[in-house]
Amino acid sequence: MSEVGEAKAAREGKAPDAELQEAGLWLVTGAAGFIGFHTARRLLEAGAEVVGLDNMNPYYDPALKEARLEILESYDDFVFRRMDLEDREGMAGLFRDGGFGTVVHLAAQAGVRHSLTDPWSYVDSNVTGTLNVLEGCRHAGVRHHLFASTSSIYGASRRIPFRVAESTDHPLTIYAATKKATEAMAHSYADLYGVPSTGLRFFTVYGPWGRPDMALFKFTRAILAGEPIDVYGEGKPYRDFTYVDDIVEGVLGAAIRPPEGDPAWDAENPDPATSYAPYRLLNIGATRKVSLMRFIEVLEETLGRKAEKNFLPMQPGDVLETHADVSRLQALTGYSPQVRVEEGVRRFVEWYREFYGD
Repeated sequence: MSEVGEAKAAREGKAPDAELQEAGLWLVTGAAGFIGFHTARRLLEAGAEVVGLDNMNPYYDPALKEARLEILESYDDFVFRRMDLEDREGMAGLFRDGGFGTVVHLAAQAGVRHSLTDPWSYVDSNVTGTLNVLEGCRHAGVRHHLFASTSSIYGASRRIPFRVAESTDHPLTIYAATKKATEAMAHSYADLYGVPSTGLRFFTVYGPWGRPDMALFKFTRAILAGEPIDVYGEGKPYRDFTYVDDIVEGVLGAAIRPPEGDPAWDAENPDPATSYAPYRLLNIGATRKVSLMRFIEVLEETLGRKAEKNFLPMQPGDVLETHADVSRLQALTGYSPQVRVEEGVRRFVEWYREFYGD
C-alpha cells in the first residue's frame, strides 16, 4: 500500500489488509463469541490466516455460537480448535504447534451480573486461562499479544471521561477484578520475558450477532414478545455504546502496532497505561455517551413498537455513567468510530429479525 493509502486508512481508523496478512498466523481466542467472531471474520475477509479457539460453553445459547462458527468455517483460511483456556497441557500444545504471529485473546467468562453468583468461573477462565495464554506466548515467541479488558475496571471512579492513565484500584465486581488481574499479569510477562502485550478496555459493545445477556438483545426480544423490559437505575444511566465494527477496527489497528516500551517512562511518576516494558493499555469506545432511555427510544423507533418499562434500582456492581477517552488509540492508529446508535441499533434489529424470523 502506498503512503497515501496508508494515511487514508489510518484516518478512517481501518487496519490495512496487507498489514493484517503480514502479521503472521492469527490466533483468536473466543472466536465463536460476539467480538471474537467479528474479529476473526474481519481478518479472514482481509485475506489473513486464522486459528479460532473456543470451548463453546453454554453460558448462553450454544446454537448462536454454532451459527457464528459455521460462517467462519466457510472460509478456507480458518481452522477451529475446541478447547478450554484452563487446559494447561492442551494450550501448551496449541502454542507449541501453532506458529502464531499475533494472538488476540478475547475468550473470557463475561457478564458483570453473572459474576455475582458464580465468581469461581471468572477466576478459572479469566485468570488461569490468561496465564496459559501468556505462557504460550512466552514460549512461542509471539510477536504481539492483545487481550480483552473492560470499562468495568474503572469501578468506583467518577472521573469522566475514563482515561487509561488513571487509577483502577476500586473495581466493583469480581469480573472487573479478574480483568485488572490480567492487566497486571500481562505487564509482568512483558517485563520478565519481553512478551509485547496490549490490553483493550471495551465500552458496552453491541451489534449483530450480539450476546443474549446484553441489554439490546434482551430488550429486543421482550418488546417483540409484548413483554415488559427491566430498566435498571430508573433509566438514569449513561453508556458509551460502541458498535462492534468500530471495536474490531480498533483492535486490529492496535494489533499491527506492537508496543516497544517507552524509554521516557518515569518510575517516580508512573503512568499505569504504559511502561518501560513492551506493554500498554487502550480504551476502545464510541466516545459518545448515550442515556439508557435514549437507547431504548431508538430501539422503539426501529421496531415500531413501544416498550412497557419496569423501572428498577441500580444493580450491585453497576455504575451510573461510562464514557471513554480514546485519545491514545486515536494517536496510535487513527481510530475513528463511525457508527452512531441510530444506525447500529437498526443493523442489529435487521440481523435479529432475519436470524430469528421475527
